[in-house]
Amino acid sequence: MTILADRVERVKPSFTLEMTSRAAELISRGIDVINFSAGQPDFNTPKNIRDAAVKAMDLGKTKYTAGAGTIELRKAVCDKLLRENSLKANPNEILISNGEKQSLYLTCQALFQAGDEVLIFKPYWVSFPEFVTLSDASPIIVKTHSKNNFEPNIEDLKSKISSRVKGIIINSPSNPTGSVWSDEATLNILTLAKENNWVVISDECYERLVFDGEFTSAQKLNIDKNIKANIITCMSMSKTYSMTGWRIGYAFGEEKIIKAMSKIQGQATSCANSISQSASVEALTGDQSAVEQMKNKFKERRNLMVSLLNEIPGTQCDLPGGAFYAFPDFSHYLGKSFNNIKIKDSFDLSDLFLNEGKVVTVPGDGFGAPGHIRFSYAVSSDMIRDGIKRIKKILVKLN
Repeated sequence: MTILADRVERVKPSFTLEMTSRAAELISRGIDVINFSAGQPDFNTPKNIRDAAVKAMDLGKTKYTAGAGTIELRKAVCDKLLRENSLKANPNEILISNGEKQSLYLTCQALFQAGDEVLIFKPYWVSFPEFVTLSDASPIIVKTHSKNNFEPNIEDLKSKISSRVKGIIINSPSNPTGSVWSDEATLNILTLAKENNWVVISDECYERLVFDGEFTSAQKLNIDKNIKANIITCMSMSKTYSMTGWRIGYAFGEEKIIKAMSKIQGQATSCANSISQSASVEALTGDQSAVEQMKNKFKERRNLMVSLLNEIPGTQCDLPGGAFYAFPDFSHYLGKSFNNIKIKDSFDLSDLFLNEGKVVTVPGDGFGAPGHIRFSYAVSSDMIRDGIKRIKKILVKLN
């Protein structure tokens, strides 16, 4: 009998965190590293939010809170949803969690079990299939293509339908592609979900980081078109306010499901960090100018990075509509060799960039997208120029 449970063997490690750790280890040794693997803004948390955390500690707000989150923060989330997303909610439909990642995990734990299937589009965020696996359900992967903005082909999706499908996960703006789905694409999914009685889990972590046009929440489209699909919307403080280490996210949806998620959270982590919750109230209700400043800077960097990537011979990089990732296709270089070592896949290519150029990237194979590599532009423009210059020097040596 082994000491570890079988589920440990079924779950893959988070290679995005692994790449971040590798970058940090090299930097700690004084090595000049360009880190394009970062899944977090490079800006500090805005000062008004930091000050609110200090004030909360001074006032003694350092204790356990209600399991679902403080009433102040849940009300602030409701106000935010109405103000920014034109969605009406009450505090009983809101769960505050230790980061949006936990919200997504709790949703899967509350909804799925052995024998269930959950539809996931690839390229996918690395944790989606693992959340489903940890709930003892089976992830069913549906392909998308860059030529269609990574939007789903409904006929492909229909081919995956079975009586065992209970849910579907959508993610726009997307990690890893940065693509923002059209309203039509989202509506097609919601309609199919309603027809088949699926729960839709909508990961809208990057909703405030949309550069071209306006973002519309799946729940808003659902209401406007009277589709009546059952949606759990998961949002984050991390990416909007550069609060990744503060670990606050929230979920919004049917009260029965939110209550079930809160029940599980109560036994797992009791509640989210009390100090971070106080700071998040200020983030949602206070000055928003820092968000726009970060967004404008990300847009500048996006344009620069995509332009430079498309200058690399044989490389194709579409202009992402949101988040802070570019997702170029390096398939042209697979099968080539460097110093007589064959580059078989994107893992090999990312390792080559790291070992030879000290440039950290994230291989697309881990997202279900062979040949692609994820680049984060949550770094300075100078680092973007330097990093891609290093990559160019490596690629010309392949034969």
